[in-house]
Amino acid sequence: MKVITGIGSFDGKKKTAVTLGKFDGLHRGHQKLVERIISYADEECESVVCAFDMRRDSLMTSRERREHLDGKVDWLIDQPFTDEFMSTEAEVFVKEILYEKLHASHIVVGNDFSFGRGRQGSVQMLRDYSEEYGYTVDVIDKERYLGTVISSTYIKDALSQGDVKLAEALLGYPYELTGVVRHGKQLGRTLGFPTMNIEPEEHKILPRFGVYACRVRIDGIWYNAVGNAGIKPTVTDEQRRLLEVYVYGYEGDAYGKEITAQFCDFERPETKFGSVEELKENVMRDMRYGERYFER
Repeated sequence: MKVITGIGSFDGKKKTAVTLGKFDGLHRGHQKLVERIISYADEECESVVCAFDMRRDSLMTSRERREHLDGKVDWLIDQPFTDEFMSTEAEVFVKEILYEKLHASHIVVGNDFSFGRGRQGSVQMLRDYSEEYGYTVDVIDKERYLGTVISSTYIKDALSQGDVKLAEALLGYPYELTGVVRHGKQLGRTLGFPTMNIEPEEHKILPRFGVYACRVRIDGIWYNAVGNAGIKPTVTDEQRRLLEVYVYGYEGDAYGKEITAQFCDFERPETKFGSVEELKENVMRDMRYGERYFER
């Protein structure tokens, strides 16, 4: 897969099957669009995902999107949602970007897709120009879960309540966070349960602050874990968002390693305890909760 920033950097020569959108989270609805462009790809046609980078709180970082799509599509375009890009006239977008630049032979979008200045471009406009520019338009209906349309907003709402099981059902995979293990105050080690601190990227959403059963990948191996997402109010006033995990059965040194944590189940909200001793008692209960969860 070729990854580029900006449609202007695209230099493919073949016809393309293109899908466009925010693709925040690459949830099950997005996956239907991606699967359709993949079905069109062959020796003469390449699959292209054009993801609009909104630069705000998101379910998925650009890197995570690349990892999810790698090996599946031919091109991933990270398109910054700049003022210049947003001000492109809809007709110009169709002619100069979709037809002339991307060589679109197949365009695959959701039924509420809009584009161009003031969102003047619509699915109907794409259809109106399809014969002139020689492409087909596939409009994919929204994916639903228990009757409700799957959307990034729906997933964010689930995460804000700590409902990571619902988020997983909507995404089609566990919600996860990747980061480098940083040195902390090593309080957990002092209390007898060494932990790892992962700081999310600036725009990456953390689920509801609290304690979760997690799965953690270190050096390609998955471990069971229990983690606290939040700001650790008992021991610091920094207000720095972290995921602090205790990993069952891991005895190595993870400092400086990049690890991935998946959120499996919510136990309790983050709490500011009256003392370090009270914190320790609750952490011990959290660790027993994690053990019971993975035994099940």
